[in-house]
Amino acid sequence: MSPSAVVTSRCPCDVMAEWRRREAIMAATRLTQALVDHLNVGVAQAYVKQQKLDHEVKTLQVQEAQFAKQTGQWITMVENFNQALKEIGDVENWVRSVEMDMRTIATTLEYVYKGQLQPPCS
Repeated sequence: MSPSAVVTSRCPCDVMAEWRRREAIMAATRLTQALVDHLNVGVAQAYVKQQKLDHEVKTLQVQEAQFAKQTGQWITMVENFNQALKEIGDVENWVRSVEMDMRTIATTLEYVYKGQLQPPCS
């Protein structure tokens, strides 16, 4: 039998069933493509958002490093200032000690001087 004879010898319901099968396959293909396109849009949006997040993370890392460096400098300054205050306190205590020693010496010299001016008791 020739191919045209096969086609013509088919029952019209077989031709209609074949046509419906092809239509169903094309509809399923269109649906699949629409779903893939829809998913791709979501994936593309997620990718763009991820890129923005990556950029923000890098920016925050740089800022964090700068802040950590600045904080370290502040801590060093405060420690140096605290040390200077301790040294001032040490100097202040030393000055008080010297002042007390000078008063003691002055008082002693005053007693000695007064003792020399008084006539000897006889």
